Order: sequence, then structure tokens, then C-alpha cells
Amino acid sequence: MSGEVRAPELEAGLGWLNTERALRLSHELRGQVVVLDFWTYCCINCMHILPDLSFLEHKYAAQPVTFIGVHSAKFSNEASTETIRQAILRYEIQHPVVVDDRMTIWRAYAVRSWPTVVVIDSRGYVVGTFAGEGNREKLDSAIAEALAQGRSSGTLSAGPLTFRKEADVRGANALAFPGKVLADAASGRLYVADSNHNRIVIAKLPDENGRAKVLAVVGSGEIGAEDGPANRATFHHPQGMATGQGNLYVADTENHLLRAIDLASLEVTTIVGTGKMTYDWAGGLMGTEQGINSPWDMAIEGSTLYVAMAGTHQIWRIDLPVGFSRALAGNGRENLADGPTETSAFAQPSGICLLNGKLYVADSEVSAIRGIDMASEKVFTVMGEGLFSFGDVDGVHPKAKLQHPLGVAAWNHSLVVADTYNHKIKLVDPAARSVRTLCGTGRPGTATGGDAAAFFEPGGVSVIGDDVYVADTNNHRIVRVNLKTQACREIAFDGLEAAGVSDAGSRRSETETVLMAEPVAFAAVDVELVLDIQLPAGFHLNADAAWMVRVVNRGSTITQKTGRSASLPFRIPVPMSAFAEPHSDDAVWDVTASLGYCTDAKHGVCVPGELRWLLPVKRNGTARSVTLHGRVSA
Repeated sequence: MSGEVRAPELEAGLGWLNTERALRLSHELRGQVVVLDFWTYCCINCMHILPDLSFLEHKYAAQPVTFIGVHSAKFSNEASTETIRQAILRYEIQHPVVVDDRMTIWRAYAVRSWPTVVVIDSRGYVVGTFAGEGNREKLDSAIAEALAQGRSSGTLSAGPLTFRKEADVRGANALAFPGKVLADAASGRLYVADSNHNRIVIAKLPDENGRAKVLAVVGSGEIGAEDGPANRATFHHPQGMATGQGNLYVADTENHLLRAIDLASLEVTTIVGTGKMTYDWAGGLMGTEQGINSPWDMAIEGSTLYVAMAGTHQIWRIDLPVGFSRALAGNGRENLADGPTETSAFAQPSGICLLNGKLYVADSEVSAIRGIDMASEKVFTVMGEGLFSFGDVDGVHPKAKLQHPLGVAAWNHSLVVADTYNHKIKLVDPAARSVRTLCGTGRPGTATGGDAAAFFEPGGVSVIGDDVYVADTNNHRIVRVNLKTQACREIAFDGLEAAGVSDAGSRRSETETVLMAEPVAFAAVDVELVLDIQLPAGFHLNADAAWMVRVVNRGSTITQKTGRSASLPFRIPVPMSAFAEPHSDDAVWDVTASLGYCTDAKHGVCVPGELRWLLPVKRNGTARSVTLHGRVSA
């Protein structure tokens, strides 16, 4: 047929994730209808089409249709294989992803924007290209037509391909990609958006040793939008939170809803949103009549709730007594533009806080800190220059650079910023328009305690006094950092267990338990557990992913450690204070270790492993360490 365009081959030599092998149109994909999704994981519009792709994947699961994500990074941090792997797990993507780190596939297909979806028929010709959101029906029709054409021409494969997918490592503290954290001095509570467990964790503020007693968990863990009691209510990847009027308000991001948790009864109600993503850039309706789009963070003042509406690139204002909702700032275009609130522009605002009569915004896609002067109703920029200006540079604007910040909180007259893609916590002086690094190495890491603090894409920050609580998202943990001394401690949540498997199909490995027969008599000093774990043949420890170990005695966490290493064994220090617990003269320590390990093949996958030891212990002995042996299965 004239005018047909042969689909360019998928370049050899690129890395692949969520599959155990590389894929080629001329080989494995011959006879398949192929759907290429060009995306980058920072992009809210790319996130918005994932439900469409998931719907179509389920619809055509038994057909010879293969969905492939082509990750063509915008930010330098997004070009890392491990950060992409974490994004695949965080967004619960079920199809293979090719790492187009040099954008060669992007250029071959003449793609110009994220997201763009290309449909290739079973003969290897492009039959449809769809840019932007809202194309589910068009994609569905293109796939159906390609299948019909393949059957009539006899070029269609007999059935679908199968792949071995990535799976996530369970956090020792039972969190999964926590997006935001809120520390509340008035109530003495710590609130955590346990985003990939679709729930809110309510705990006491941690003690000096970093142990936080869990008071309640709100949300069943299943994906949904059901109101009601804490154990039945459901959320969909919640993010920002704010407290006021006896409620905890929650940005229920992927439900496109604002929810309220009554802090007395723990009853959940929906206060704003229809439950469907809408493109209303003005607002003006009440409560659940008003549709919204990907609310990401919140700040509250009196009876007014301010919302960073990432999906429409705006800041919204909610009058809580009546639920009246309207856009406050941003014209809906994704850009950096200052001036009057109604003509200004934001780019995926993802963090928000109040300071000295101004609203400050972590405007992620322009790597900027923006402000709204509430008196003059004008938007201004503290630092940041545009959609493709980013970096990791301390100093004064315009020299200073951030990279996709997601969180911001007030401290004295400054702003604490989660500089997410730089893996740092920074301090911004809005008056001087300056920034300096407080902690973080600039690379993904896990260090706390006596080492220089390290993080892996921190997404949220909240300040009490001189302490900032950090949602260290990709490390599945909350970390407390003193802003004056930089002393850093990982928070252990007593009484928190992982949520059940959701409809998204997050897979867990079976926990293998080893019961140690003979008690170990430890000396009354700091001791060490050595975890000697044997991996299956052909696998190696994933040095880029965190491993996590937790030690529990009678329901109380003794110690918890998150680390990264290229080799085994793991060495876990246990403080002498563990023996100060009641009845600890004769106890059984419950030791749980979570880790990820990968195939040695170039295009391999990483899978999770979990082991558990029940270790009888005594004190007043001589032992200073004990080695725990275990094996994980392939």
C-alpha cells in the first residue's frame, strides 16, 4: 500500500526493564500488534495515560498485543536505570520498558512530546500516532483495527508474549513509596501518606531513638474511593496532607479527590471531586460537584485549604465550610510565568507551604520555587528559569539550580526543599533568592546515623522546631534530620505491617522463616547481627536498590537499618539499649530482611526476597555477634 510507513527497528544495545530479554520488531515482536508509549517518569501527563494503557492491556491480554514503554528522559536523573526501575514499581507498570537514554528511538519515530503513543501493526507498519492525554478510545480502535487486519492478512501471531516482571522489595518498616509526611506539634502526631499501600499511617511523634508508635492506619490497602470507617475506606496513591478543624485532609491524587479523615472517629469522607479527572481550569462549584485533576499537596490557613493541583498546573483554593472550590493561580498552561494570579503559569506544582503571608510552591517541572503574594495576588519566582533549566548548584539566582523538587516546608524565615532528583534536602532563603545544601550526597543512597545522610528521590518534607521529617520515597522510609546539626535518624514504626496485595498486582515473595534453636547469650554491649544470605545461582545482589532489616522484640522495634551494598553479608548493629526493654533477659528477636537480587544477564530483571529469623537471646553472656544464615529462592 502506498503511503505506509515501516516502523523503525528498536535499537539494539539499549537496556530493558520489566522483562528478562530485549525485544526486536524483526524477531520476538514479529506478528504482534505493538503499542509504544513514549514517556518520562516525571511527567504528570504521562502518569495520566497509565490507567488507559492498563485498561487496554487487560482488554487485550489474551490477544497478540505487546505494550512497550519507551522511556526517553527529560531530566538527567531520569536516565538512570535504577531510578527508572523504581518508577516502574511506583507506578505499577506491567509492561516491558526500554531505556531510550540517548533518545534514539524517540528521534527515529519523530516524537515531539510526552506522552506519545504509537501503534504498529503485525506487518511492522505504523498505523497510528497519538500525542497527549484523552486518547483511550482512539487507541482502542487502532488496536482493534490492527488485529482485524492481521487476521485477514494472515500475519498475526497465535497469541501474546509473556515476560518476567520486576517486583518491589518490601520495606522493613512496612511502607511502600511514601510520598508525603506531615509532622504536627499540636497533636504530637506523625502522618504518613503510604502511597503505594493506598493508606494513611497515623503515629506518635518518634522518641529520641527514632521509634514511633503507630496509633491507627486509615485505609484497607486496596485501591478505591470508598468513604467510611478506617478499615473499609480506600484511597488511590494519596500524597499531601494538612490538619485543621479536627480533620486530616488528604490529597487522594489518583482518585482526583480531596478526602477528610475525622481525627476523632477516623471516618473518611470525600469533600471535593467527582472521582474523574477533569479539565476545569476555573472551578466555582461546591464539594463533590467540582471535578479536579491530580491534587498533589496541601496547606491550610484557618478555614481555607490551598491545593497544589499538579494535573492542571495550578494552585486552587477550597473554602472548607461549604466546599466552594476555585482556581487561585495559574492559567493552566505548563510554563513558568510570573505576574497576576490569573495570567501566571505553573508547571506541575507538587509541594506547597505558607510563610509570612505568602504561599510557596515547589514547581517541579520547571525545577523552581515559586511564590504567591496573597496581598497583591501576584506570582513571583524565587529561583528557576524554565522547563529545561535544571541542575544541582548552590548559590544565588539565577546561578542556583534545583532538579524537579517535590516538597517544600517553612522553617523560621526560610524554606526547606526536597530537591528530589538531586537526592538532597536544601535550604532556600526566599528574600536573598539563595539556596544551599543541608544534606544528601547528590546520588541515591541510604546512609543515616554517623554517616553523611543520603536519600533516594525524597518527595515530601515537614518541619517541627528544628527537625525536618523527610519522606524518602524510593527508600520506603521516613527520616528525621536536625536542621542545625544535620543529625539524621531513620524512623521505625512500631506496630506497622505491610498492606495486603492490591488490585494493581504488586507481587511479593514468600517469606522464608528460620527458627534458631539455641539461644545466644549476648554481652551487655552494643552487638552485631551478621546476615549471611545465599542467593540463587545466576543472581547477584542489586547494588542500586535498598535492602532493609528490622529487629523486633515483643512488638517493639529494637533497631531498623536501610542500606545499599554490592555484596553480602549484611551487618546490623544492635544497641545495648535493646537489653533495657522489659523482660529482655530472655526473649526471642524477630529479625526480618528484605532485599532485591537480579539475573546476571544484561537484559535481566530484579526480584524481591524476604527472610525471617526467630532468634532466642539472653544477656549477661559473652557473645558480641551472631551470624544468621538463610537462602532465598529464584
